[in-house]
Amino acid sequence: MTDRIRVLIADDHPVFRDGLHALVDAAPDLDFVGEATTGVEAVDLAASGRPAVILMDLRMPELSGIEATRRILEADPTVGILIVTMSEDIPKDAERGEILSAIRAAALGEAVFGASIARRVAEFFAAPRSPAAEPFPDLTERENEILELIAQGRSNGDIAGRLGITSKTVRNHVANVFNKLQVADRSQAIVRAREAGLGRDSSRS
Repeated sequence: MTDRIRVLIADDHPVFRDGLHALVDAAPDLDFVGEATTGVEAVDLAASGRPAVILMDLRMPELSGIEATRRILEADPTVGILIVTMSEDIPKDAERGEILSAIRAAALGEAVFGASIARRVAEFFAAPRSPAAEPFPDLTERENEILELIAQGRSNGDIAGRLGITSKTVRNHVANVFNKLQVADRSQAIVRAREAGLGRDSSRS
């Protein structure tokens, strides 16, 4: 006998949330593991409840459904995310059988949202993190440039040549970066920078 599919519901509309809960409870192959009313709750419950599928509303308070999806998939890429919304290709007035089929497809790793949502999600995931969410706001623009190059594994001499400054100036900036990040050496700085998403352009000349 196949394992039952563990389902988490993430939606801030109580009527719709209750309806989905009843739908999941009535299905013999599904297990309800919890419900989230905000994007932050969805991320937390995904980690603690270990669902196979999450029914995710795009418009969630505190954290959007798309950003919650990004964080959940970063932690566990095997989770199936079924996007539900009032105005897109998997609408909230979909037939019960359609929703159940979509849950089962998501559990198998299939993409269940339509083209317009898929495009928005793909663009969001492919885009670099917003400059508004600058990971190291204490660094100057030049220091951020240098940290990016450090994260790419470049030497001080290489950085000096790329930025058109002297090696001594680079060393001074690097010392300031280490101090502000409260790291002891280059390897620790690289770890901090890469955790923040820097160093992704190392293939560029």
